[in-house]
Amino acid sequence: MDRKELFGNILKKRSFLCIGLDSDIYRIPSFLKDTDDPVFEFNRGIIDATHKLAVAYKPNIAFYESLGSPGWLALNKTVDYLKANYPDIFLIADAKRGDIGNTSKLYARAFFENMNFDAVTVAPYMGEDSVSPFLDYPGKWVILLALTSNRGADDFQYHPDDKNSLYRLVLNKSQSWADRERMMYVVGATRAEMLSEIREIVPDHFLLIPGVGAQGGSLDKVAEHGFNSSCGLLVNSSRGIIFADNSENYASVAAVKARELQQQMESHLYKKGLL
Repeated sequence: MDRKELFGNILKKRSFLCIGLDSDIYRIPSFLKDTDDPVFEFNRGIIDATHKLAVAYKPNIAFYESLGSPGWLALNKTVDYLKANYPDIFLIADAKRGDIGNTSKLYARAFFENMNFDAVTVAPYMGEDSVSPFLDYPGKWVILLALTSNRGADDFQYHPDDKNSLYRLVLNKSQSWADRERMMYVVGATRAEMLSEIREIVPDHFLLIPGVGAQGGSLDKVAEHGFNSSCGLLVNSSRGIIFADNSENYASVAAVKARELQQQMESHLYKKGLL
């Protein structure tokens, strides 16, 4: 999926919502645990209920690989289901991979060839040669970790008085590796006040924004500081949507929560003159 198609889908759905499929086997409704593949059945219910409201889904790979072979099977079935039934969805592997070149090449093959994701999150710490194998796939995206929402981000990524903070170096240096058509950046919603500064460095790139909902990030602040002329945002919510209910009505309740965010997003798209 290219940038034009992604932006077109944002306008069509009046949404820049990404739903995180952090499908924890210990939190899914108990009635699903009697099925042959509880994680996939849970995902299918969420997807069928929310696909008209979301432009992207983001499975966090840890929730699948922690289950061993059954988890990888559930992930593959989820990807195949989305590609077969909702091909307009932008599909992100939240894998945070990044290693020496030949290892990254195999990670890229896993997510782009074997599982047909549209994008993968990549850690930039090891530099260009650890990222470039993911950029060898036309039409696929790298989403580079820049400024994350966790408390420990302050350890390395960000220091208030340091103009050479790691996240700044990542944003500036990586623009020589790929342009806005191939690269996005992860910026946590709990750092929303810094989005204006980040937009000065990467004005045209898409930003993947986790942290809205259960982590306490503000959608209003993200939109205020992070919009560009093509929206430029994919705002992710995971637990606040998929685990909003633990009964047989979990999917319909998830749809209600997703609709609430989509309506807020629609309002912001109108305010910015994009609709």
